[in-house]
Amino acid sequence: MNLQAQVFFNRLPKDYQALLSDLLGETAFIDLLTSLASQEAQARELETPIFPPHPDVFKALFLTPVRNIRVILIGQDPYHTPGLAHGLAFSIPHEIPMQSKLFPSSLRNINKALILDGFRSQSHGNLSHWANQGVLLLNTCLTVPMGMPHAHRNWGWAQLTDILLNRIAMRLPHLVWLLWGSAAQQKESIANKCQGHLILKASHPSGLGVYQTKTPFLSKGGLIGCGHFKKTNTWLIQQNLDPICW
Repeated sequence: MNLQAQVFFNRLPKDYQALLSDLLGETAFIDLLTSLASQEAQARELETPIFPPHPDVFKALFLTPVRNIRVILIGQDPYHTPGLAHGLAFSIPHEIPMQSKLFPSSLRNINKALILDGFRSQSHGNLSHWANQGVLLLNTCLTVPMGMPHAHRNWGWAQLTDILLNRIAMRLPHLVWLLWGSAAQQKESIANKCQGHLILKASHPSGLGVYQTKTPFLSKGGLIGCGHFKKTNTWLIQQNLDPICW
């Protein structure tokens, strides 16, 4: 493996490295890692602000070891506004007040759905406590330049995260997959790799799209939620697993 690919691979947590180690002899995988490393380096040389900060790019993997994964919640790409992205899908730093205009609509609607499911309201938007309990908060694209959503979609992140999700689906039984929005639902074929997983689908929780599909995240008017948080915990208990403290 060339140095660029090796350095990039070494940034992954050791357990995720082990999950992928058999691919290190495959040219396509090494080329993917090399491409990602090269494009990151070029962006840094151009001094383009990229989110999340470099140390947080793989934060979701560090906070949720492979052996702990019980729930997979898939996002698209990180927030492209300064100060929001910190390496976890949907999550933002603790210090962003809920009253702030920066507080994402997706998190506001997640909060509403939690309350409708009988859970307490979140007092902030940092979802690290979910990650620490086994909820893998994984964006399919792990970086974004400031003010340019989806601009890194062609970097190769989707290939890498698809490989990770495939390996996790094959290795771990009884996972819950929360697929919110059409982009996340494209991963349903991965979730279906093995029997015994629970797949829950709804519209994306942000903006008007929250209720404008056949499977709304919230009903129009916000009186009925998708029920995913309660359904997740019911499933986990049925599998003799600890529920999530949402």
